[in-house]
Amino acid sequence: LRTENEEERNNELASYQKKIIGQPGKKYFTMLVVLGTLFLGYIAIANDLKPIRIGSKAIDTLALSFNLQKPFYVVVIDAGSTGSRVLAFSFHESILNGNLVLDNELFKEIKPGLSSFADEPEDAAKSLTTLLNEAKAVIPQSEWPRTLLTMKATAGLRLLPEHKANDILEECRKLFQTSGFQIARNSISIMEGTDEGIFSWFTVNFLLDRFNSLSSQTTVAALDLGGGSTQITFQPDNIQAKKLEKHVYSINVFNHNMSLYTHSYLGMGLMAARKAILTYDMNLEATNLKVPIEIHSECINPIVSTEWSYHGRDYIVKGPTNGTYKLVKTQNFAGGDENKPIVRFAECLKIIEKYVGTLTEKPIGLKDHEVYAFSYYFDRATEVALIDPFLGGMVQLSSFFKQAMETCDYPNTDQPFMCLDLTFIYVLLRDGFGLEPTTKLHLYKKINGHELSWALGAAFNVLQNGL
Repeated sequence: LRTENEEERNNELASYQKKIIGQPGKKYFTMLVVLGTLFLGYIAIANDLKPIRIGSKAIDTLALSFNLQKPFYVVVIDAGSTGSRVLAFSFHESILNGNLVLDNELFKEIKPGLSSFADEPEDAAKSLTTLLNEAKAVIPQSEWPRTLLTMKATAGLRLLPEHKANDILEECRKLFQTSGFQIARNSISIMEGTDEGIFSWFTVNFLLDRFNSLSSQTTVAALDLGGGSTQITFQPDNIQAKKLEKHVYSINVFNHNMSLYTHSYLGMGLMAARKAILTYDMNLEATNLKVPIEIHSECINPIVSTEWSYHGRDYIVKGPTNGTYKLVKTQNFAGGDENKPIVRFAECLKIIEKYVGTLTEKPIGLKDHEVYAFSYYFDRATEVALIDPFLGGMVQLSSFFKQAMETCDYPNTDQPFMCLDLTFIYVLLRDGFGLEPTTKLHLYKKINGHELSWALGAAFNVLQNGL
């Protein structure tokens, strides 16, 4: 997975020796059977003989189980705005066509994110020790020197002052140099939003096995809603590519060149947007950094008073002082009516529409593509039972609007921001990205047991281009 810019870099390609491990004196007959099966399977697949086809995946798995192929590993640290994650991938090279095959994946997460340690860079690095140990536990020690380790920070560090972000990266680099894994100086860095979008798109389409024809009709659009930013990536047709040319990149996927639209919207991540919406029309410049800021928001229920921290600032979040109440039927046996505090949905909606309205460059043609959305899109949908938290699922965009209205009418102190979050997601997708209320959204956390994130795409990029 390469962009044109990446091909100009002077990176060494990571090299791996794939050795066939002989076992003299051990089960020669079994080995001959296996090799014969592999050969016949290869002939069957090469000639498309479906009646005797056992499948390329089965052949690769069989070869791997008999040590005819050696696995290799990549460790990716995802340093996000709200937390840090480690993903340790194991791959092998297909015995049939030489393509990389993903075998296993470790996923672990810790909170808070590195940006929470803006003034304590050493503590930021120490917070990653647990994640490194998790990766070491699943990778044979003999493979550590050949295991590529990379860390990419996203919007959390992008939003910090440059010198503070660099201090954190330097401390992380020192930690990784003692890990035993293979690193290079530029393998620990702040990732560009465009790379984040491209890698996420690759992950989704790779796991869906959509790279057969590589046409814009077979690949899907990937929408990633993070804490500080959000990314949209899809393969435009020729007409769309001309209209979106400012954000269209030429990339190479499995030795095929293709054009890809990707745009990262900094400040449109869920947490960054929440902060902007809560503090709408407030001047925070003169506030004391050490004292929690009290906020009264139209998007918060009048009975709510909760603490919230974001980007090194503490807030006490409350509903409006002149709250609105609604007479509703009680659900108990006695019946009767009850006055319940509600969010003034129309007022909250206006504020969110104004904030999303600051988004100027829109992804023309997104609605013409099959849309897969993940990260906070998935999280919020599961928390209000729009989809199954284990299986994921598909909903229409209008479901977010309907659920937002119902949530804003319910005084839930356990989920004080849900009304705001759901309304923002709906307005972002409708007004910001041009989707219709009837647009179908595929919402997943995993596909075939693998996490939907940019990390898998980054791992492929590291294997193809080196650190």
